[in-house]
Amino acid sequence: MEEQAKADPVIIKKYANRRLYNTQTSSYVTLDHLCEMVKAGTEFEVRDARSGEDITRSVLTQIIFEEEAKGQSLLPIKFLRQLIRFYGDSLQGFVPGYLDMSMDGFTKNQEAMRNRIAEAFGGGSQVLETLTRQNLAMFERAMQMFSPFVPKPRAAGDDDAKPNGAGETKSRASEDISELKSEIEAMRRQLAELSQRK
Repeated sequence: MEEQAKADPVIIKKYANRRLYNTQTSSYVTLDHLCEMVKAGTEFEVRDARSGEDITRSVLTQIIFEEEAKGQSLLPIKFLRQLIRFYGDSLQGFVPGYLDMSMDGFTKNQEAMRNRIAEAFGGGSQVLETLTRQNLAMFERAMQMFSPFVPKPRAAGDDDAKPNGAGETKSRASEDISELKSEIEAMRRQLAELSQRK
């Protein structure tokens, strides 16, 4: 019974005047408080005080907006543009799962990555930036594979291209997917090695 109580998220009620009320502490809170709760790993749900509707997603999005507005730029413009393009796309349903899996893997290994980078390079931030760029490049390739029928720019001697371009596009997409799988597997092996050396 005690474990069940620990698993229950804290309920935050949002009132029409935009005030947020923490039902666990019986006090009003701000978005900054909720941001700190997220960082501390405290699970919570935000519910509309009148209808009881779960509005957690929109409040978390608002926290991200506030952090970005403070200059804490975490989301690259290119990533945001790509994300917006998936709204209403037939593959929209696959994106949340992919992002969840990617962030979950990154989160699980972040401490090991920090320690290994600090040991090997004295905490050099350039190495972390390089790893981040590689991860973003891999993510961008994955996003392109979700939209395999977007034509790629044609090179200068491609005028005699074969008319069955759809078959070539499918073949190219399959090759890209295989390449991405190989890269992900290689990255998993590297992260596993880093965790074992810790």
